[in-house]
Amino acid sequence: MDESWKSSWQRARNHEGVTRGARAFCALAAVLAWGWWAGWQAELMPVLLGVIASALTETDDSWRGRLRAQLLALGCFGLMALAVWATVAWPWALMGVLALSALAFTVLGALGERYRAIAFGSLVLFIYAALAAHTSRAGAAQATPLMLAGAAWYGLVSVAWAGAMPRAPVRFRLARLYAVLGEYLRLKALLLEPVRDVDLERRRMALALHNGRVVDALNAAKESLMSRMGRGQRPAWLQTAMHQYLAAQDVHERVSSSHEHYDLLATAFFHSDVLYRCQRVLTLLGEQSLKLSLAIQQQSLPQHGGMTSRAIEDLQAAIAHQDGIAADLVGTQGAASMARPLRSLHALGHNLAAMAGVFAGALAGDAAAQGAADHALLDREPRSLRDAWGRVRAQLHAQSPWLRHSVRLALSLLAGFALMQATSDPHGYWILLTIVFVSQPQYAATQTRLLQRAKGTAIGLAMGWAAIQLFPGALVQAALLVFAGAVFFGARHTRYVLATAAVTTLLLLGFHQMGMAQGVILARLLDTAAGCLIAAAASWLVLPHWQSRQWPRLAAQVLQTQALYLRAILAQYHGGKRDHLEYRLARRNAHNADAALSNSYSAMLKEPRSVRGNVEVVANFLRLSHTQLNYLSALGAQRGGAGADMDAADEEMASALLLSLQQLAEKLEQAQQASGARTGKAPAAPAVAQVLQEFGPTGSAPPHAPARSLMAAQLALVGKVFPQLQEQARQLVEPPHGRAV
Repeated sequence: MDESWKSSWQRARNHEGVTRGARAFCALAAVLAWGWWAGWQAELMPVLLGVIASALTETDDSWRGRLRAQLLALGCFGLMALAVWATVAWPWALMGVLALSALAFTVLGALGERYRAIAFGSLVLFIYAALAAHTSRAGAAQATPLMLAGAAWYGLVSVAWAGAMPRAPVRFRLARLYAVLGEYLRLKALLLEPVRDVDLERRRMALALHNGRVVDALNAAKESLMSRMGRGQRPAWLQTAMHQYLAAQDVHERVSSSHEHYDLLATAFFHSDVLYRCQRVLTLLGEQSLKLSLAIQQQSLPQHGGMTSRAIEDLQAAIAHQDGIAADLVGTQGAASMARPLRSLHALGHNLAAMAGVFAGALAGDAAAQGAADHALLDREPRSLRDAWGRVRAQLHAQSPWLRHSVRLALSLLAGFALMQATSDPHGYWILLTIVFVSQPQYAATQTRLLQRAKGTAIGLAMGWAAIQLFPGALVQAALLVFAGAVFFGARHTRYVLATAAVTTLLLLGFHQMGMAQGVILARLLDTAAGCLIAAAASWLVLPHWQSRQWPRLAAQVLQTQALYLRAILAQYHGGKRDHLEYRLARRNAHNADAALSNSYSAMLKEPRSVRGNVEVVANFLRLSHTQLNYLSALGAQRGGAGADMDAADEEMASALLLSLQQLAEKLEQAQQASGARTGKAPAAPAVAQVLQEFGPTGSAPPHAPARSLMAAQLALVGKVFPQLQEQARQLVEPPHGRAV
């Protein structure tokens, strides 16, 4: 019992949501305690709003990075507060400044997660300041210092927390990475089931979609580690975390590998249990990944009984038995038909054994491996003002999702402000807050968020009303207010309905403490509904970012990054295996592009049917491109292994594939540019179809002679997928039935 309680406590204290909620609890509790002790109950609400706005700017970072971010956020907050003070007496001037702020700050989101959070928090504080000012400069002058004090107080708590406990966010993100990696291993094991009439295409699609989650988890873990990389000697815990992250990258490449068509393997070894043994090893490795995830959270050693090593021994024995059967068939017709699947089976067995070795090194924290590995990571944050301005300037075009989102948000806020003025709603700023919170760059994300917001608001109002009726004591209500704030910040990234319910309860209790609760419940409900309707209409009517129009560009990025990945793999075959930054970057870019494609497909399925385009072609392209990436990953996994030689014929085949991938990527880019010539309208079908017309059969696939090596076998598999991918690319830019979509 004690051990179970200890394990639960370890998981909780390393959970990102729990630690975020705990920080908010400490900050809000201190504010309320000080307000009660000093008798400043009337001034509490602006301070609490400042705490909330500051907490909304928080991202995972080291204490130094968080200090810089908090100082930048306070500077933006001061600028917003000054803008409110200068224009609050003239509502239409205030509306104009709000719209311009939304335009400018939203485009800054292109710089990275840290700047997106600061921009979002600054807009929220602008609205909070206008709400607290009550249309007078005197009110703004009184509320602004209190808000900034609340923001500074939470910034101090946040920086101190990051300095005192730097490991918890890294542990949480690594644990999540190994959890989603374990699920990926389980899904991959399903492909090896040697059963007739299995829907492999559906399973491949599930694998491709889940790969996007694995890539997101890898990127989150990398950013968490990157933010804690100082110039001096890295502490032992950070070196261990880096080793575990690099091990996860290696496992991801190996589990992404495909050495053969699975239906061919199932047919060749239908009367053997060897594929079941491969499936068992993959399943056990998935369980090992989940155990490692739990161990990272609990700061303990994972428990395992050596089942994986025994399963690998059994697999090797089964493969040896198949070798014996093949030896008996030498000189017969069956020997030739078994050569190809047997070679792929050997490659699969070697890859599974190597994957188990990578897991063993991650579990043990091999110091030798840590010392030999290249731990360099690419910092994607802007390094100078010139770099930052260059990234922002790159978004200033009609097809930029960030520019379109900023225009959409600004117009939505203008409409909300006009409605607030027309109805003389004293709580009308909640319309603007709702718009800011639910508006997202993608249509599908906006629709999901506004439904969650409406549902959470209704639940929160009911909970707040019940709390006021059941607990009339001011002290108890203050305690509930602090608890609601902690729940809001702990759940807002994972359970938005709960988070919205919590913050609605917090505001309702706060207004009741100030004696201003009359009519708040109905106003909050109506204003939330109005904000949701405005945001929904804007996501449909104002520069919608439909996914079907982005697919030629995303598909081109997939092909281009796969070509660069193949080039990096070939360099490794020439110069020897080295997991240095250049190779890992090429591999990560290929998987990032694949993840962007799968995420776009998921968003497309939530968009209106009239704008989806040819969903079947999109699904086929995604499945084929992911399969092609799997074959390339197998080449990467084979680096430095036995039989990983490359002769002149292999090099010629690889060069032909590189050229074909790059040519098709260029044609798709041209198709995207042609379709983007008229913003808001789909291109005419004949003009777009003609862009790919020149890319004929000569470039469709490299000449592939009978495979002479593992390299040749994998290149031949890629060569068989490419013509299908090319055909889907043609259909992708040709509207169905010759009509614009």
